[in-house]
Amino acid sequence: MHEDVFRADDGSGSATQEPLPLPLDFEAHYVMNQEAWHSYALYRLAVNDVAERAVHRAFLEVLRNWDTLLTEPNLPQQTWSILRRVVGDEALCAARDGITAMPSTIGLYPALLKLPQRQLDVIILRYVLRYSSQKTGWYLGITASTVDHHCRKARERLTPVYRRHRGTAPKQHREEGR
Repeated sequence: MHEDVFRADDGSGSATQEPLPLPLDFEAHYVMNQEAWHSYALYRLAVNDVAERAVHRAFLEVLRNWDTLLTEPNLPQQTWSILRRVVGDEALCAARDGITAMPSTIGLYPALLKLPQRQLDVIILRYVLRYSSQKTGWYLGITASTVDHHCRKARERLTPVYRRHRGTAPKQHREEGR
């Protein structure tokens, strides 16, 4: 895996710098899990390039934290949770990118993109990806009740967009206009 690499263009055989060696136990973990991780990411993300990027990011994060992860009582569970979080992040980014490409006659999508980041993430996970409050909270590292709070706040910010489109004003404004 860590052999010298030679340039083929001039035939001189000058060695280029070889990659730094990885910890042997990390290499074993990679070899044992790469196929399953890729299958999981591909199932969740549906695009091979995106799945490969997610798995690569996950393994880099595992490598960065390898010494700490080795002290954990359940290494496979800990590394799988890293993969799940990275794949969730990739799905969230894809959904966010999808929103920017959607046509909107009422201005909903531009309004979504103006939400604070946490509220946008909650809306995407809850309503676009259809995750439960608990699962959304798990991905974002917050409680289900905090997820629900962010949903309420996002709906409050988006309500004027719907009202303008539907031509309705809040009840108190309609009564004042009479």
